[in-house]
Amino acid sequence: MTKIKNPIGRATEEWIGSSPDAKVPDRVRLRVFERHNGICYLSGIKILPGMDWDIEHVVPLCMGGEHRESNMRPALRKYHKPKTAKDRKAKAKSDRIRKKHLGIRKPSRMPGSRNSKFKRKLDGTVVER
Repeated sequence: MTKIKNPIGRATEEWIGSSPDAKVPDRVRLRVFERHNGICYLSGIKILPGMDWDIEHVVPLCMGGEHRESNMRPALRKYHKPKTAKDRKAKAKSDRIRKKHLGIRKPSRMPGSRNSKFKRKLDGTVVER
């Protein structure tokens, strides 16, 4: 465990999520917010009371980032949502490229295609292959 300097007092142990789905405790959200002086990681705007903000993972979980306190920054929701969408788009593209490289693809579902057990003859009748 690494120690994280707490802006309020003594150093505390870094919080590490038990799984990527683990909820970030309020005490950790507060520590992350105070460590970064309440400044949005994405826009540089000071987060004021009443503004909607989230915890942002610097390295997204879907791209191998860890669910731990040192990988978190405060971000205004207005800027966080587009960044998350961009991260997901990049991950989906890398998955598509990887699947293509490995030859993994869904079989064609079009009726009458070569993968179908039926075929249509030139006179319009349908027969089994």
